[in-house]
Amino acid sequence: MSDPSFDPTTVPVKPAATVMLLRDADAGMEVFMLRRTMNAVFAGGMYVFPGGRVDDADHADELEPICDGLDDPTASGRLQIERGGLAYWVAAIRECFEEAGVLLARHEDDGGDVVRFDDPDVAARFERERAAVYAGERALADLCAEEHLLLTAGGIHYVSHWITPVGERRRFDTRFFLARAPQAQEPLHDDSETIESLWVRPQEALDRFHSGDLGMFPPTVRNLESLLGHDSADDALAAASEVGPPPTILPKLRVDDEGKVLGIAEPGDPGYDDLP
Repeated sequence: MSDPSFDPTTVPVKPAATVMLLRDADAGMEVFMLRRTMNAVFAGGMYVFPGGRVDDADHADELEPICDGLDDPTASGRLQIERGGLAYWVAAIRECFEEAGVLLARHEDDGGDVVRFDDPDVAARFERERAAVYAGERALADLCAEEHLLLTAGGIHYVSHWITPVGERRRFDTRFFLARAPQAQEPLHDDSETIESLWVRPQEALDRFHSGDLGMFPPTVRNLESLLGHDSADDALAAASEVGPPPTILPKLRVDDEGKVLGIAEPGDPGYDDLP
């Protein structure tokens, strides 16, 4: 039975960002995925890409000068909003660092090389920074200033836009991004919000989803499907760079007469336009 006291129109829609990290492997292009803890209030046990809410700190003025290759007017234009678009790129980078330990940044000098963690001392230092950023004890801007880093926002491509259906108790306005995983950084789940991680070919992930091995929400599935047909990370990123603003996808809940959720309908599905 549905809760008669629940008013779905009062549920706030929170901005969020998530990033698909790509790499090339012997068997083909792979994408990095995480499994959320079973105790999570939202998406417990589901396989996802690194990501999360856009925080107020992601809008900080001091972040724009350290976003390499992208400014707020350009980012906002790509998202088709008036202002504040760059915060989605910053959130994607921050969440990727917190959840997967991958920092999408480069050095200001030394030829602008991407940050490398193949030195054990460097890796240990940034692992401590990862924990501090996650705990809110360290601002990403301060970390970049101390390490003389620029966030490689210009190399991160906006590819998809999903909004949680009306009727859910937690709703997100999520932008999906695509980026190349740095060669000298090895992603790993944080053992807090996420409990497993894997590199997987998009087709293999979809096969495992359909067999019931990997639980995923529809946006994750659809974004994996968008990677099919690309033989390499270069190919996928080049295609993403040519795509214009993606359409906003707002699924609707299918419910029975008692209010029990039976599934969702996406735009274009039979009966979608008839649902409230």
